[in-house]
Amino acid sequence: MRGEYFEDISVGDTHEFGSYSVEKEEMLSFATQYDPQSFHIDPAAAEESLFGGLVASGLHTAAISQRLVVENVFHDSRAMGAIGGDKLRWNHPVRPGDTLSMTAEVVEKKPNDATHGLIKFEMTTFNQNDIEVMSLILSVIYQIRSDTDEKESK
Repeated sequence: MRGEYFEDISVGDTHEFGSYSVEKEEMLSFATQYDPQSFHIDPAAAEESLFGGLVASGLHTAAISQRLVVENVFHDSRAMGAIGGDKLRWNHPVRPGDTLSMTAEVVEKKPNDATHGLIKFEMTTFNQNDIEVMSLILSVIYQIRSDTDEKESK
């Protein structure tokens, strides 16, 4: 296993990545199973809603964002999983055909013990027009490099 350890990451580090195209059928399938509100699953009802048309579930937007983060930030790291998120906001609706991208900035870093540390990322998801659609502060546990890890990497 390779990848970034806790020590390799600094406050202020920023990643920009994407993209993911949100298809209508995927939106309908997700919402039908997990968030069956009319403006997520019924195009006619959605037209009459506050949104004026079909929109993705915020939970779907979060799931897409998680996939992008895993594929682009955590895939080659010693990330051990997240312990939670703070300040989750759905700032703008995601619509069929939108293409999402993200930024992830390290905003806090602190060791927990001799083997693990906590890194907080400010995650921001944008649509193709650079409109912020979602934001979240994600707290992720990272492995701290051990003496054994140091010897193996040499």
